Amino acid sequence: MMSEAQNLKIDTSFTPVEYDPQYILMVNNLKKYFAIKGGMLQKTVGWVKAVDGITFNIKRGTTMGLVGESGCGKTTTGRAILRLSGEKTAGQVLFNGKEVYDFSPKEMRAMRPKMQIIFQDPFSSLQPRMPVGEIIGEAVREHGIVPKEEFDDYIDRIMDECGLQPFQKDRYPHEFSGGQRQRICIARALALNPEFVVCDEPVSALDVSIQAQIINLLKELQAKHNLTYLFISHDLSVVEHISDTVGVMYLGNLVEYGPTERIFNNPLHPYTKALLSAVPVPDPDAKMNRIVLEGSIPSPANPPAGCKFHTRCSECMACCRTDIPAMVEVEPDHFVVCHLYDGANK
Repeated sequence: MMSEAQNLKIDTSFTPVEYDPQYILMVNNLKKYFAIKGGMLQKTVGWVKAVDGITFNIKRGTTMGLVGESGCGKTTTGRAILRLSGEKTAGQVLFNGKEVYDFSPKEMRAMRPKMQIIFQDPFSSLQPRMPVGEIIGEAVREHGIVPKEEFDDYIDRIMDECGLQPFQKDRYPHEFSGGQRQRICIARALALNPEFVVCDEPVSALDVSIQAQIINLLKELQAKHNLTYLFISHDLSVVEHISDTVGVMYLGNLVEYGPTERIFNNPLHPYTKALLSAVPVPDPDAKMNRIVLEGSIPSPANPPAGCKFHTRCSECMACCRTDIPAMVEVEPDHFVVCHLYDGANK
């Protein structure tokens, strides 16, 4: 892996950060590239830079929303944090102060219950030939979460917390509605007593009324069990409702990051402004200043030089085409990656 990275000039260097106890998760310059194979010998001829140096921290018991267009690397970020997509390319992922990628297989297995994921499509993530009680309890048995004599009562309690009836545990996934199936997925994750949960677009496949129920359920469970969420979504209205902090992602990088209120009330990056301008407003008489992004998203296998957003940015300057912007803290805890704020345009 290292020889391929060196031959294709991947920058795997980074400055390690020290653990800060207020954060349950610290992600530092995380990169996750996927090899492009070519030729008769299927050698690596390039890389898809799905996650290209992303940095953020999440405080214990809070929710960070991760937003952006489809294909920007949101899901890959979540999977890389949980070590579900092979080895990282570079960077740090500290969970409770420990580097996730330094764990042995035995240590990683012991850590799995503490780091869970809720998938986007509840139906495809559930085993259709298993009753719901077994789906929720399979990993509980495997990891020995509760004694055998307490197993049935424990599954009943978890189902009740997630808005399911215990008598339903003998039914199969196809016998439930979409919202109920997502509750099953939430119960499966909650049953392992996790500390951190990646919510990968958990409401995007549901209608609006059911979305609100699931979001409220997640917030209730967070308050009761002190859960920490990384909430991945492209729906800014949902993110605003559930998140304490928000990261805006474009082509494998964070372009803006900060408290939810500041991101929504004072967006700084042109990309963030464009996304927010597309959020529907319930007032039919309100006039919207819609910002239309020109062109399409460049390929992550061949991203533009300089600022990756410059090919679609209405405020593009000469330096944007050649120089990579630095992350600047414009106001307390509100960071932006843009030449409009780093002084490079002066």
